[in-house]
Amino acid sequence: MIGNWSGTVRKALRDPSAPVTYGLIAVCCLVFAIGPASGLDPAYGTGDGLMAAQRAYFRRWGVVPAELFAGSARAVLTPATALFVHGSWVHLLGNMLFLYVFGAMTEERMGRAEFTFFYLCCGCLALLGYAAAHSGSPQSLVGASGAISAVLGAFLYLFPRARVTSLLPFLFFLPLRFPAWVVLPFWAALQWVAVGQAPRGPGVAYLAHLVGFGLGFCYAWARFGRTTRVRAAPAPAPEGENQP
Repeated sequence: MIGNWSGTVRKALRDPSAPVTYGLIAVCCLVFAIGPASGLDPAYGTGDGLMAAQRAYFRRWGVVPAELFAGSARAVLTPATALFVHGSWVHLLGNMLFLYVFGAMTEERMGRAEFTFFYLCCGCLALLGYAAAHSGSPQSLVGASGAISAVLGAFLYLFPRARVTSLLPFLFFLPLRFPAWVVLPFWAALQWVAVGQAPRGPGVAYLAHLVGFGLGFCYAWARFGRTTRVRAAPAPAPEGENQP
């Protein structure tokens, strides 16, 4: 996993085609590596001490809906900081894979400055949408899933015919290629189903995925209109996403 992270950082530094996308990946990986969730820093301890450090870290930098809507001045900035914090290696790598696959083409279409604004704003709004629906929750919400879901929504509008590779568990993870207009709405439908089945405790914030996806698609539709959709080169993609 460390090798994957270092390789991503090296690519971000040398590939000029999508510097914002690769820069976001590098920052998320760096923030995770120096935090307690990675387990790489012995200063955080082990066992119960490490778990306590992780809870305190997530509470400080993540979105806690109950604190956010209670008027806490510190909590106001957490929708932005939470975008760069992840809860586990699986969480981080799942999110970064999606951003790597779909972010570069979307950034090239939007432009660097606009893509940065789009990513941060949609990500914060997705987290706020989830927090508003769970305004009394004391649980910390972290991760870039809302922002990345917005990238998926924009990608669907801008490149609906781009063929992506999906790994389907019920077909023994055979790699199959489908157009984005098949894969991404199917992914969104899975999130919709999961919203109704999700527990109220800690877990995956599927609602944030849906809010981000909808925001991304609507933004691309309003910003680019029907005449600017393009047919894109094939891009590989996984089938699902991990916790936010």
